[in-house]
Amino acid sequence: MPSIDVVIDLSAEQCLAHYAGGAQHVYARSQDGRRVVFPAQALRRIVGRDGVHGLYRLSFTSDGKFESLVALSSR
Repeated sequence: MPSIDVVIDLSAEQCLAHYAGGAQHVYARSQDGRRVVFPAQALRRIVGRDGVHGLYRLSFTSDGKFESLVALSSR
């Protein structure tokens, strides 16, 4: 399955907007500088009290559909 490593830096308030339905997608930057878009619901498993901060591996199908988001390192 294809994957890309992305840096996510969202405050708790920004994550709350995703939970409240204010945002359907998350925009992030990959390690190599590409802009990446994935479903906001993917944050539900990784959000903490301070939000989401760190390096994550975004996996997707060969069709380009979201599959998973896993922490590689977080602060």
